[in-house]
Amino acid sequence: MVKLQRYLGNLSAVILLFLSVNSHAVPSFAVTKANTIEICAGEWPPFLSESLPEQGVIAHLIRDVFAQADIKVNFTFLPWGRAFHDTQKQKYAATAVWMFEQSRANNFLYSDAVLNERFVFFHLKNRPFDWQSVNDLKGLILGGGLAYSYGAEFDNALEQGVFEISRVNSSVQNFKRLAMERIDVFAEEQSVGYHILNNELADVANTITHHPKPLLINQSFLLLPKEGEKSQQLLKMFNQQLAQFKKDGRYQAYFNGLNRGDYRPVNTQSDDER
Repeated sequence: MVKLQRYLGNLSAVILLFLSVNSHAVPSFAVTKANTIEICAGEWPPFLSESLPEQGVIAHLIRDVFAQADIKVNFTFLPWGRAFHDTQKQKYAATAVWMFEQSRANNFLYSDAVLNERFVFFHLKNRPFDWQSVNDLKGLILGGGLAYSYGAEFDNALEQGVFEISRVNSSVQNFKRLAMERIDVFAEEQSVGYHILNNELADVANTITHHPKPLLINQSFLLLPKEGEKSQQLLKMFNQQLAQFKKDGRYQAYFNGLNRGDYRPVNTQSDDER
């Protein structure tokens, strides 16, 4: 009996030792379903908005990509400047989504591209418009956003006086001016443009179309603070899962849903501050 008790005692010690050793083998950032991160974003419908189904197609995509690594995401919507500042101060694990600027790389890690933005020229259906190079814009009055760049080639042609650009504060204003023929064409991201037309300017939406040739294709990224303790690990997980989404077709399915109207808003406002 004493031998049996001694044997069981030794066995218990071995089991405890095994559990202790293996518990130390778990990385400090263990991936469990209990893990939750906070991401902040600005209003940019139909891609990101507090009032959209799934908070917009990009929020939906980001949330599902992280879910594949058993990480839950909560989104907080802030003015763009505050979202940038607060994430840099590590109040949030990441901020979505931003175009690349070298100065931002000093303080942030960039994910792989989350979104390809496609800027096209919108014009009135009853005023046919075609272009293949910036020289084809000669003599036209273009609408634009305040202090917004539409790419180096466009900016150079503008400086050389190939065409004129009349800038206002918002895309809504530009579409209204287009409808009233105060400008000839207006460059806007294609999905954003139709979102504004269909949901804020329905009275003129049927009079406006776009030219299929893109003026500019931008990529946008998830930004994680460089000094964040878990940023490197989160970035690696996100990029791995995002690559798999793109490989197996799940990535494109989100944008097919956008085109079907799956992210139609309850109440949104456009925002050009990004």
